This record gives sequence, C-alpha cells and structure tokens, in this order.
Amino acid sequence: MSADVFVWVKDLLQSIHDARISNQEELDAFRVRFLGTKSEIKSLFGEIKNVDNDRKKEFGLLLNEVKQAAEEKYESLKTLLEGQTGGQSDSGLDLTAPCEPIAIGSRHPVSIILNQIIGIFSRIGFTVAEEREIEDDWHNFTAMNTPPDHPARDMQDTFYLKDSTTQLLRTHTSSVQARIMTSQKPPIRIIAPGRVYRNETISSRSHCQFHQVEGLYIDEGVSFADMKQTLLYFAREMYGPQTNIRLRPSFFPFTEPSAEMDVYWGLKTEDDYRITKGSGWLEILGCGMVDPNVLENCGIDPAKYSGFAFGMGIERQAMLRYKVTDIRQFFENDARFLSQFSGVI
Repeated sequence: MSADVFVWVKDLLQSIHDARISNQEELDAFRVRFLGTKSEIKSLFGEIKNVDNDRKKEFGLLLNEVKQAAEEKYESLKTLLEGQTGGQSDSGLDLTAPCEPIAIGSRHPVSIILNQIIGIFSRIGFTVAEEREIEDDWHNFTAMNTPPDHPARDMQDTFYLKDSTTQLLRTHTSSVQARIMTSQKPPIRIIAPGRVYRNETISSRSHCQFHQVEGLYIDEGVSFADMKQTLLYFAREMYGPQTNIRLRPSFFPFTEPSAEMDVYWGLKTEDDYRITKGSGWLEILGCGMVDPNVLENCGIDPAKYSGFAFGMGIERQAMLRYKVTDIRQFFENDARFLSQFSGVI
C-alpha cells in the first residue's frame, strides 16, 4: 500500500506540472481538482495513517510539495489567463478602462496670498522663518519692548494656557523675530509667516485666529529709506506697478519711529468708497525702525546695528484681492466658497 500511494502522489505532481489551461472554465476545474475542499490532494492526507511509520515523514514532505506546486501553478495560470483576456472579468467589466475623473481641489485663498507674499520678498533676499505657536511671555512681549506694566499689552487680549501666566498662544509672529535675533548674528533678513491668536469677538471683520507675515531686516546702516523702498517694491509687486503708497505716523512698542502704510486703492466704484471710507487710501500694514531696546534685549548692539520691521494680516490681503466681505468664510471650510479658487496657484 505504501508504495502504491507514493506512486499516486508522484503521478498527481506530474499532472499538475503538465496542466495546460486555455479558458476560465478549465482554470476553475483545475482549482476544484487540486485545491478544492474535496480535492485529490486533500484526500491523500488521509492516507498518511496507511503509510509505514519509517516513511510517514517522507510522505508528508511529498504531499506538501504537491500542494505548493498546485497553488503556484494555479496563480501562474490565473495571471496568464488574465493577461490573455486583457484584464476583463466574468462580469463583463473592463478593469483596464480609466476610472471616473476625480474632482481636483483648490488652494485656500489664504495659502494663495501667503505664497505670493513669500515669493515677493524671497526675490529680494528674505528667507522664511517659522517657530512655535505656543510661546512664552518673554519672547512674545518682554523681548519686544513690552514689559508687564506696559500699556501696549492692553492692545492685545491674550489667550493664556490654563493655570499659566507665562505660556500663551502667540499674539503676533514678532516672537519669531525675537527667537531669530537671540540665536543668530546680523545681518538678518527674514519674513515670519504663521497663525496668531487674540481673544477678540468674531465678526465679519475680525476673528480670534488669523495669519500674519512679519518681516525683519537688521544690518549695519539700515535706514528708514531702505524700509520705504522695500515696502514700495512689495506694494507694486502685489497690487500693480502703478501702485502708490503713503506712510502715516503711528505707534508700536517694538519700533521707533513707527508708521502705518496705505496704498492708494482708488474711488472707481461704490465698493471702493466703502472699503476706503471715501478717502481712496487703504491701510495694509504696520512698520517702523526696530527700537534699540529690542535689539539690546536680544543681545544685538544697537550702536552698531539698526533695522526695520513690518507686519501685515494675510486674511486682509486676501479680502482685498478677492473682494471677500466676511473674514469668517476663510475658516468655515465651505466647499462652495473654496471651489471658486480652483485653478488659482
């Protein structure tokens, strides 16, 4: 009996090797004969009890070889058959046909404007610097010439972390400037884009979170004229080559002298009258020469170095560019609103 069963197994193995399949029906028959629940191979496992003890191991190894050969043969035949039929299944579906087009999303308008601003300043040597959004009091306020009793702190309602008087959500990206100035030596020429937070009432014109881009240039001999020319270049790249600007005196604790910059928007339409309050001029950013106290706080010699800084809200720039009247639309993830910017890069 033992010899006969070994011959049976070897004949079965040869049958597997010799199998030729030309269609799906023959492939299914092969699977049923050799790999099905009532296959010839499975029935052979029941013959192990009839094999002499000294040959049981040999018989078991031979059965495993047959089973593995059947599985490999089936997979190869299946692949070959699918290649011959062009990937079509029995259902009549052409699996090689292109799928339905997937809708392409769009960039967020804030990202579009941010990338444009970064591109403009990159062309004149500014590099991007990014830092943490959870900041400490020193980098956010004190280093920027805003000590604990300074009245300028009342200008910004701050989100402090729970049970902390020193950890907060940054109110401006000036904290990035402080970290750069304390870790790098001049010359420094950076822009610092990022999200900032202030405890403000959410309305069509203000939000508790928004994005800023702040710039900083520190070197020997930097003047107010350098700042004006840099910002004029930005305005004309951003709003058109005929754009005019004006600088109005203002106050910021970390710059002296300080100014607010307006661009001439015009009075061509009724919207222009509303946006510019009838003046034609529109404020877009704040700027000024870096206060010597800020340089000293950050370990830079104010007798040797000077610099200028500026900052603007990205949402405000986006609202102007795309005539968006409600800042809340930038944060609501409404697909109908965002789809308007498809194709814009």
